[in-house]
Amino acid sequence: MVHEIEAQWMGKMQFNALVNGHTVVMDAPEKVGGEDSGPIPKPFILTALSGCTGMDIVAILRKAEKEVDDFDLKVIGEISTRAPIEYTAIHVIYNFKGKSENMEAALQAVNDSQKKYCGVSNMLKKVLPVTWDIFYNGSQIFSNKAEEIPELSI
Repeated sequence: MVHEIEAQWMGKMQFNALVNGHTVVMDAPEKVGGEDSGPIPKPFILTALSGCTGMDIVAILRKAEKEVDDFDLKVIGEISTRAPIEYTAIHVIYNFKGKSENMEAALQAVNDSQKKYCGVSNMLKKVLPVTWDIFYNGSQIFSNKAEEIPELSI
């Protein structure tokens, strides 16, 4: 099995990609010759990670018959300062709201997604640190940020 997309140059800096029958617009800001009619390409890596791990977690919680009232996540990519401009680290913040008896299930779902199921996270971890924090009803219940970021020797 393969995944395949097609991208068509639409003029200036815009490309339209056809992804599973859906058009995704990519463009650049006006200051570099685009029209800012869509996001630049690099954040789609963060978007893919958010969708992959988010969908894992929803599926895991459903299978466990555990419900949360609300769930959102933020993915933050640290960017290098020199060319090639690339992500040097990624951090995910998971926010859940729900009954306290489902907190452990949410924690386990994130752990399973990050360590077993999320292919995007698994690929990214081969080239850069991916860390995460988990909040439940506004309180932080887990962070691996300190343990995952390697020490730099300067």
